[in-house]
Amino acid sequence: MEMDKNTLQHTDVGLPTGNMFEQVRSKIMTVRETVVILDADIADLYGVETKRVNEAVKNNPDKFPSTYMFRLTREEMIFLRSKNPTAKISSKSRVLPAVFTERGLYMLATILKSKKAVNVTFAIIETLPMYVN
Repeated sequence: MEMDKNTLQHTDVGLPTGNMFEQVRSKIMTVRETVVILDADIADLYGVETKRVNEAVKNNPDKFPSTYMFRLTREEMIFLRSKNPTAKISSKSRVLPAVFTERGLYMLATILKSKKAVNVTFAIIETLPMYVN
């Protein structure tokens, strides 16, 4: 029996609620013809600061090749900010935002371990394939 992802409720096994799927969907964007989520958005979903996400990458560079995570160019950042005003792209940051592909998000989940991260990862696993070709 197939479950409707919009009606899933939190259970003892840690399945995310329908709201978590909506939160993940709202963070998905396409950059360089690749489906990604911004570092600040994934931090928001995981309930951590963006600098913690970036520290995880910095401390584990071998786990994040360019097909898993890449930094936006200044032009991409300006374009995304103009087209998506709700995106968490700070103009005051000294570092260009990073974006994570589906594989990068899975790898990040192995590093940022928490109960909330598990729920977010379930939602990502169920949601992202709908957007990936």
